Amino acid sequence: MSTYSIELQDETLQVNFGEAAQNDDIVKDAAKILEKMTSLGEMTGGQLLKINGPISIPVAFVLAHKVSHIYGAVAVFDPKIGKFVTCITHNPAYKLGDLID
Repeated sequence: MSTYSIELQDETLQVNFGEAAQNDDIVKDAAKILEKMTSLGEMTGGQLLKINGPISIPVAFVLAHKVSHIYGAVAVFDPKIGKFVTCITHNPAYKLGDLID
């Protein structure tokens, strides 16, 4: 079992903690999973990627770094608002702070 799980469902990256571990191990596992998904063609990029699920700050930085190179915009789910908030954008169709259902 891995310390972190990442699964792409349509345009949403579902993330979650797995086996108990410290962030130094979790970030390594998250990076390996993303690299494997990319090399297998599971994650090829696009205009928008939404991320949903529990995430630590170090893992968030790993995910942001990896996916911002292949997606035009990245939005993260905010459970308080009940929507995704655009937090990275190189795509003029999405502005920083845009709320997405």
